[in-house]
Amino acid sequence: MRNAAARSNLLVPEVREVMDIRQASDYLGISPDTLYKYASEGFVPAFKLGNRWRFKRSRLDEWMDRQSDLQGGRGEVDPQQKKPVQPAM
Repeated sequence: MRNAAARSNLLVPEVREVMDIRQASDYLGISPDTLYKYASEGFVPAFKLGNRWRFKRSRLDEWMDRQSDLQGGRGEVDPQQKKPVQPAM
């Protein structure tokens, strides 16, 4: 029984509060290059630890909620718009 539990943990990715750029880009479903650009421009909530970008899952969730609320009131999303509506706070 213990071996089955250990094997099942291998299939479930570890959920961390602080993510690196690769983990955060997978979480958001965008490329690491795009996320790096967004972080550098202040469009997504991020911070640097040394010279590496880090992302808090809870802050990303809040940011996505705000973005979806802003776009939800407009009906359709402009297909020409390639960046988030508002910078991260």
